[in-house]
Amino acid sequence: MNEISNSAALVARLRALTPARVALGRTGVSLQTPDLLDFQRCHAQARDAVHARLEAAALAASLAQIASDFSLAGSDVLRLHSAASDRATYLQRPDLGRRLDENSRSLLLRHAAAECNAGPSDLALIVADGLSALAVERHVPPLLRELLPRLKGWKLTPTCVVEQGRVAIGDPIAFALQAQISVVLIGERPGLSSPDSLGAYITWDPRPDRTDAERNCISNIRAEGLNYQQAAAQLAVCLTEARRRQLTGVALKQQSSLLKKGLIE
Repeated sequence: MNEISNSAALVARLRALTPARVALGRTGVSLQTPDLLDFQRCHAQARDAVHARLEAAALAASLAQIASDFSLAGSDVLRLHSAASDRATYLQRPDLGRRLDENSRSLLLRHAAAECNAGPSDLALIVADGLSALAVERHVPPLLRELLPRLKGWKLTPTCVVEQGRVAIGDPIAFALQAQISVVLIGERPGLSSPDSLGAYITWDPRPDRTDAERNCISNIRAEGLNYQQAAAQLAVCLTEARRRQLTGVALKQQSSLLKKGLIE
């Protein structure tokens, strides 16, 4: 009896530490019905998240209101679309999700030309649906409400909302808008316990030839992961360091490691 009690206590402690499926019961060689149904439910949620369409108009309106609430000069929001015409194409052709379609390129260039006298900006915020539109719709507005007060003194470009976008689509957008740094807020690949995880990718001196090694990522932004306050604080620190050191990615991590060891100032 004591062994059974101890085993149950151990399982309870493990389950309190992780949403992973640990120590599942079985009936013969099969999972028990409640566990099987829970797996099927979570799998369906992940599939739905991948295929869901971003409500871009509603999101753009929400972001414009947030920018207005914080009295940002660039309170307008640009709605853009990648070269992937639909969701099926987006999932099959990642390369098309990394570049804009013709209409969006024209819109972006017209806006950049109209703002050419304003000069370079410090930061471009780009919001893309990625592989979970649910994550973007659920987490981007409250995250920005935490982040924007930490960016006082920063000059921002208009926020861009991109449908069918991948991380790298932020590079040509920020380059056209003359931004020193870009942050791409994007829905991450759903898992069985996280259909709504948001990621933030930071790139110094964004341009079309940048690689993923030249970015920093803050991931798992959601209620069960990194909360909005924590994510906003980490983003603000990373952005400040990126601007001070004029780099991001592996190089920034290496410098940070050397700084901690006292090898550089």
